[in-house]
Amino acid sequence: MIILASKSPRRRELMKYITDDFICETAEVDETLPDGINPADAVIYLSKIKARPFKNSGDTVIGADTVVSIDNTILGKPESPENAREMLRLLSGREHSVYTGVTVIKDGNETSFYVETRVKFFNLTEDEIERYIATGEPFDKAGAYGIQGYGSLLVEEIHGDYFNVVGLPISKLNKLLINQ
Repeated sequence: MIILASKSPRRRELMKYITDDFICETAEVDETLPDGINPADAVIYLSKIKARPFKNSGDTVIGADTVVSIDNTILGKPESPENAREMLRLLSGREHSVYTGVTVIKDGNETSFYVETRVKFFNLTEDEIERYIATGEPFDKAGAYGIQGYGSLLVEEIHGDYFNVVGLPISKLNKLLINQ
């Protein structure tokens, strides 16, 4: 059995491409990041703290976390419509990085990796930002957008793994599960 240590419905959907033989479990963990941590190290750190509560279960455990970063600043989930507006204005017309860290614990061995995907937004008008916020989609997503939904209309280019931006780099994870 595989434990996917995540609440994300998107990760659950993506995991089904690899296997149906998994369950989702989460533990309450402190996701406060150490000061000055870079985005790549942050997602590794977060994926580890999500996976480790289940390490003695005897099952294969997968922890994952995704962040959006621009100018080496991590953008979390917006706390308000104004916070979402600020994030979307910051991303407008610019390229940013989406990092997902994954930790797999299997047979007592812990392996972690991250994937970075670069995403460029179109120049967004205030009206486009307001229409997107009105969908409600930005509020449970890092960086205030979901590429798999209405947020796809904001994206001009993507360089790298699309599924990484959704929240789980399934091809790299699948290779690791097969070879571990």
